Amino acid sequence: MTHPTRRDFLLQSASLTAGLLSTSSLLSTAAAQPLRNPMPRWKGFNLLDFFSPDPGKGRPATTEEHLKWMAGWGFDFIRLPMAYPSYVKFDRSRPIAIPEVRAIDTQATDRIEQLVYLAHKHGLHVSLNLHRAPGFCVNAGFEEPYNLWQDAQAMEDFVYHWSFWAKRFAQTSAKKISFDLLNEPCTREDMNDQHSKRGPIPGDLYRKMALEASRAIRAHNPDHFVIADGNNVGSNVIPEITDLNIAQSCRGYNPGIISHYKAPWVFKEMDNLPEPKWPGQVGDKYLSRAMLEAQYEPWIALTKQGVGVHCGECGCYNKTPHAVFLAWFEDVLDVLKSNGIGYALWEFRGSFGMLDSGREDVAYEDWHGHKLDRKLLDLLMKY
Repeated sequence: MTHPTRRDFLLQSASLTAGLLSTSSLLSTAAAQPLRNPMPRWKGFNLLDFFSPDPGKGRPATTEEHLKWMAGWGFDFIRLPMAYPSYVKFDRSRPIAIPEVRAIDTQATDRIEQLVYLAHKHGLHVSLNLHRAPGFCVNAGFEEPYNLWQDAQAMEDFVYHWSFWAKRFAQTSAKKISFDLLNEPCTREDMNDQHSKRGPIPGDLYRKMALEASRAIRAHNPDHFVIADGNNVGSNVIPEITDLNIAQSCRGYNPGIISHYKAPWVFKEMDNLPEPKWPGQVGDKYLSRAMLEAQYEPWIALTKQGVGVHCGECGCYNKTPHAVFLAWFEDVLDVLKSNGIGYALWEFRGSFGMLDSGREDVAYEDWHGHKLDRKLLDLLMKY
């Protein structure tokens, strides 16, 4: 059986108790919510400061002023997707070698830590995420020396990195820090081909990864809060780990013809793409809120089992007509809110973001030299 590609997924995607939150502080936060989800309904943004494996090609730095704006608008969460090569030392004129994977550059990790503490200063919870981990990334663009799902050394190095970060924040409250193990796990036929076929990680392998990493993290603080991204590129609930005191993270990108319309890393051919509508007939499918409700049904059921759920990424590329984006996204956010599930927009600034998104059909508001999508901000604040 062939596995679906990410493109196929984007186009076609139509008993743990409250002990999950092991710290009394998080339990108290959850208890204050009338909804079933035991995880706090954090709301905020992905910040891409450390997203690139090459720090020389990173995004413009997030400033304290940006964090003040987020907090002032009522947001309380940031997710930091990190590429581990951005904070290790190696000869960047060639592919990284296995002995270099653990060569952590503390000057680089100090910069990450500084951003974390600046966020804490403004009341923002920070979720550290390995977007590129030793031996795996959902994206191409960097040559790994091994495969996380096949090589024991890759798994050991993955655990080593999480042990490093857990030790770094050993004294930090679970109210302020969480550890999102691995961005969008999936199988890949070719790690260097962005369009290669992908599918779910076998459940036993996913459990092994989550178990080993969470044990290493909690060795430094048993109350550390751990999150696992959904299997099969973030789309599937992970039943194999519901007994491990680990929350799970879903996505808000369905259907891909809306969220990733004309995104070059998703669609090879742009000329014949159907025009996005919401709701409405797009190609051979009728797109509507009902498909979103069906998508999130397994995640809602997970919260009723006592497993925390958060939407770690959601949003829309800047080629989708703005009115269509906002209509679709309001339904996404409403379904999430109705079930007590928080979210993090991908991203704060940039082509998916609220600032400087580069859309051609938005009357931007000048905001301290940035172009603010006020309609998007108002929608986010509503939910």
